[in-house]
Amino acid sequence: MNKQGHVINGLLLGIGVGFLLEPAGDIGTLRSVAAVTVPVSLGALFPDVDTAFGTHRKTLHNLATLAVFVAFPLVFDNLHWVWLGVLTHYVLDVVGSTRGIALFYPIPSEYGFPTGVTTDSRYANAVTLVITALELAAAAVLIHVAPGLVTDALGAVEAALP
Repeated sequence: MNKQGHVINGLLLGIGVGFLLEPAGDIGTLRSVAAVTVPVSLGALFPDVDTAFGTHRKTLHNLATLAVFVAFPLVFDNLHWVWLGVLTHYVLDVVGSTRGIALFYPIPSEYGFPTGVTTDSRYANAVTLVITALELAAAAVLIHVAPGLVTDALGAVEAALP
């Protein structure tokens, strides 16, 4: 995916997740949107820093880099939501483009789906919007449905215990 697509994805995903977390439509929603959108957008752009050094779609497009961003807020209580931007960058590059990424770098094999378009395709932004919509749907399920399923499952386990 091209840089414009990553910016569009980061902004829309940040705004959408901010509303999903705080849907009231008040000042709390605005704070939530800002708190999520800025780091998600930065994370969505970060992997392409490897165009300045290393090998693009290899050096910073891998599971080790993602693991660092997932662990960072757990260790330092900082950079919350940046990991989501990095993850969605990978999703766009794997699903939305014709070339994959080296998930297990330094093993150079690139992994991708045959569903994408070239980065200069006139359909690139449309593909970005479709993928972003699917990501927001997944986020809605994780935020609003999954916690209830986990609570129900734990309640069933507790009820079954003697």
